Amino acid sequence: MQVQSVPLGSVIIGPQSWRDGTVRSIRRSERLVRQTRSGRSVTCSRHRSSSAAAGFSPKGTDDTADTTVDKITGEECEEGRDCNCKNKMLRPQTTGGMFPSASQRTSVAPFPPTSLREQCAGASTAVASEYMRRVREVEGQLRRQAGRVAQEGIKLERERGHLEKMLRSLRTDLTVNRRSSEGRTRRPSTSETERDGADYLLLCERRELAKLKQDLEGALRNTLTQLQALGQSSRKLLDCASERARVLELLPHSASAGGHSNAAQTFTKTDPISPFTPECKQVLESSTLTVNQSQLLRENIRRMLTSAIARQKAAHCAVNDGLVKKIAETITLQQSLTLMSAATRQAMFRKQREINCICHSTDRAQGPEYSGDMLSREKLNRPLVQVYQRHPGTQLPEAIHLIQGSAVLRQSVMSSEGELARLQQACLQLLDDLNGKRAAAQVDAGVVRMRRQQVDKRAMPSFLQQGASRSQLPMGCVE
Repeated sequence: MQVQSVPLGSVIIGPQSWRDGTVRSIRRSERLVRQTRSGRSVTCSRHRSSSAAAGFSPKGTDDTADTTVDKITGEECEEGRDCNCKNKMLRPQTTGGMFPSASQRTSVAPFPPTSLREQCAGASTAVASEYMRRVREVEGQLRRQAGRVAQEGIKLERERGHLEKMLRSLRTDLTVNRRSSEGRTRRPSTSETERDGADYLLLCERRELAKLKQDLEGALRNTLTQLQALGQSSRKLLDCASERARVLELLPHSASAGGHSNAAQTFTKTDPISPFTPECKQVLESSTLTVNQSQLLRENIRRMLTSAIARQKAAHCAVNDGLVKKIAETITLQQSLTLMSAATRQAMFRKQREINCICHSTDRAQGPEYSGDMLSREKLNRPLVQVYQRHPGTQLPEAIHLIQGSAVLRQSVMSSEGELARLQQACLQLLDDLNGKRAAAQVDAGVVRMRRQQVDKRAMPSFLQQGASRSQLPMGCVE
């Protein structure tokens, strides 16, 4: 209900000062009532009430006093507005919702309500709760990142185990290669111990395995360094999460930590006194970079392992194939030596029979050792020969032919004995070479058997072996 002015009577009975004093009291009360009704500040309402009451004040000396009062109250109103504006600029935003604006006020009292302490405590609780919720979002993000770092560490540790298994397999293959080279030096003859294609393949395999071992040892050193970096990053994340969790003791653990969108929006800005500090941002960024580096390292290790398995198999198969070919060549030569030694022995027997026949013919051509055993038709003093030789130039060629025949038979015996000796020497050489080839084939077969037994095909996981078999690589140094 609005306050209306009561019209004053026009009849003046009492003195003028008495009437003016009463009118001023009435106007002042009316102005105060309007100020309390509208809810405005005291100074501004006083200024407006004074300006409105100027029409009711009597003219004279009191007008000057009222005008002076109005000017003073106007200045006070302007100063009050400036002070209110400054107070609004300096007032914290968190308490803005605690007091309603001038247009929404329903209380006419110039003092704060009775629930001011409760409202201040509620506002402080809301600010603290919001800070705790944001801190819990940051802590959740840190712990989730720490979990991802831990999972990456587990995967990288698995790859480290594969690297160590592959290195053990390479060391075993190097030992097998060394034993193979030493085993081939136990071949019997000098001709069999000369370097051949199998020795060249063993040398290429040793160089290939040494290079693979060096590369995988470098990858293992990088893996250990990356594991240390992941462990350090995980510790930093957990330390930051523990430091952030220092203000979460009074917050219920069953409540949600907030959505990912709010967390992302919170993480865009950093402030040393905000829930998301620059240290948290730096730790998250460094951990993300470390995880990415670990993933690239794992992919590189997987490619290196697949390539190493393929190259190791190629080198091993090349050496085994070379040794098998060497054994086949040795067996082929052994069969040829066996046939040739048999033919040589048969020639020796034939030559021995021929020598025996020549010796028998020589003995028969020389005649009996005792003259009494000589037949009468064989004697050179028989009557027919003596009668024939009575004339000159009638010498019979019998004695000359016997002498020449005996000389030819002796030469034939000597040449046949020389050929027999050469055949015997060749046969002995063939037999010696045959024994050497047989021993060399046995040594190479033992080397191949040892290589096939010593290689552990279960050393590496099956999926890596399958990947290596799909991408079979030839050995670079083997033609």
